[in-house]
Amino acid sequence: MSRAILLWSAVLPVAVMAQSVTETDAMLDSIERAWDLELNTVVVTGTRTPKLLKDSPVLTRVISEKDIRRADATNISDLLQTELPGIEFSYSMNQQVSLNMQGFGGNSVLFLVDGERLAGETLDNVDYNRLNMVNVGRIEIVKGGASSLYGSNAVGGVVNIISREETEPWRVNVNARYGDHNEQRYGGTVSFHVGRVSSATTVQHVSIDSYDMKNSGDYSRFYGGHNWNIKERLVVGVTDKLKLTGRLGYYFRQRNAQESSRDRYRDFSGGIKGVYTFSGSDNVEVSYGFDQYDKSDFLTVSSSDVRKYSNVQNTGRAIYNHTFGGKHILTVGGDVMRDYLQSYQFTDNGHKTQVTADGFAQVDLNFVNNFNVVAGVRYDYFSEAKMKHASSRLSMMYKIDRWALRGSYSGGFRAPTLKEMYMDFDMAGIFMIYGNPDLKAETSHNFQLSAEFTRRLLNITVGGFCNLVDNRITTAWSQSLNGQLYTNIGRVNIAGIDANLSWRTAWGLGTRLSYMFTHEHVRHGEPYTASTRPHTATVRVDYFKSWKNYALSVALNGRVLSAVTVDEFTSLTSYDETERVKYPAYTMWRLNMTHTFMQGLNLTMAVDNLFNYVPKYYYNNSPTTNGVSLSIGMSVDIDEFFNRK
Repeated sequence: MSRAILLWSAVLPVAVMAQSVTETDAMLDSIERAWDLELNTVVVTGTRTPKLLKDSPVLTRVISEKDIRRADATNISDLLQTELPGIEFSYSMNQQVSLNMQGFGGNSVLFLVDGERLAGETLDNVDYNRLNMVNVGRIEIVKGGASSLYGSNAVGGVVNIISREETEPWRVNVNARYGDHNEQRYGGTVSFHVGRVSSATTVQHVSIDSYDMKNSGDYSRFYGGHNWNIKERLVVGVTDKLKLTGRLGYYFRQRNAQESSRDRYRDFSGGIKGVYTFSGSDNVEVSYGFDQYDKSDFLTVSSSDVRKYSNVQNTGRAIYNHTFGGKHILTVGGDVMRDYLQSYQFTDNGHKTQVTADGFAQVDLNFVNNFNVVAGVRYDYFSEAKMKHASSRLSMMYKIDRWALRGSYSGGFRAPTLKEMYMDFDMAGIFMIYGNPDLKAETSHNFQLSAEFTRRLLNITVGGFCNLVDNRITTAWSQSLNGQLYTNIGRVNIAGIDANLSWRTAWGLGTRLSYMFTHEHVRHGEPYTASTRPHTATVRVDYFKSWKNYALSVALNGRVLSAVTVDEFTSLTSYDETERVKYPAYTMWRLNMTHTFMQGLNLTMAVDNLFNYVPKYYYNNSPTTNGVSLSIGMSVDIDEFFNRK
């Protein structure tokens, strides 16, 4: 944006127009520096090696720490729906949360925490309540197949939650929020950085009461409950060349779905990672991770806790990076994982174990200025499925003037899980669900093209994508077994357009508009129906102004979801008996206002569902709202009061 446009604009506030040219230039330069910091964010998920966001050939969406604070989200599902179009969290059976991300379900989108996988699933989704936003530095989202780097479950994309790096000598934050239905959230972070050692300890407790919905529907009551999340991250620079990172975590959640029993979920996780830098051009990373996710029924009459599910994953990894020619990077590595699953959905509450192993290689080539090529291949082996699979990827980026042009091909795959191979579960006496050890792996071919334009405080990205998915795994009725059987179906084609616009001004006003069109095509006669909303959008308008001892931040976030028509099966035994159901369009808006006093005290007031949307009928993909809701929160950075000059 030129200086002439700034002075010409008729919509400038009177105060800004009255400023001198020097003051306006100073404000503009400050905003530009902040914008440059965002574009120069170092990302790792798309290529598994550090690259500046603006230089990554793999299109990556970054949700910054500032964005996370502005959204005031409790967990990952709240945040993603606020920030990204094409993502919808809805209910499956018994109010279990399911994800749809551009036509892919939760079992095809890989969620990582600092690059590590998560154990446990319910109806093919991880426990999203585990993924809280305490002490998160940024979140990186890569859409499309990423199996050449991350293997199975990365057919539809990767969401990597990356912890904040501790740089201050010490930091203490305590926070609380209270909202409708007695929703309470309390948390805190204690961290320090002294010499070669840094540590961050975080605690969060969240609770909410059960409540009845305003109208009738597929569900009439929201199940309340509470959860605890405790994490420790310790980083030690043993020498100038060796750095060790250790982590521990405990998670507990209780869901009050029944009077006679409570659903309980627990997770214990830990790991250690060492990075040794041989020289400026060579380093190696070796890590071990442990994750155990359990489910149990707490019987209120007898006060007994009966465990019914346990998924334990032990993972080892090694990655070597070599820089040659001063600008090209070769990355090679491999993983080994032992996956143990004991489940009430197996015969006699039995258990199964599978060992997976992989090797991958990638080259990051920069032969000429402004042109970057990244190519990779990965080979995976699954012991129980007796399956081997190779995946490849090619990404390119060319920069010219203010434009960045990106194109990529990526192969994706998803191996059948232990549950899908060996399930033997009685669905409340209605029918049985059987696993299938002869399942094939899901495979996909993902193509993406995008163009990005950046001019000072304006950024526009427009892209198109196409996913050709074969052998998608689903359940279908088996006449011979007289029950549902996991099976592979034919091709599912998913294509669409993704557009984003971000603009900031010199006087503190900013906006982001994101739109996505998605078309999901399923061949007629398959035991699977498309349910992805074709049009979705997110809108954010924010304003920030600071004075000597006070700052004001206001953010309006909106979600717009179009209607979608679905042909739902009305019979378990026939794919021809369907009923056409139209899920209505709706919009949800949230207004956040944060007052910051003396740099360290933040008071946040929020109005959710600003325009009082109430579903006439509560479908499983309707928001669990009874209308406008209010919340108030406080966050205190105690260290800021001591560090002020």
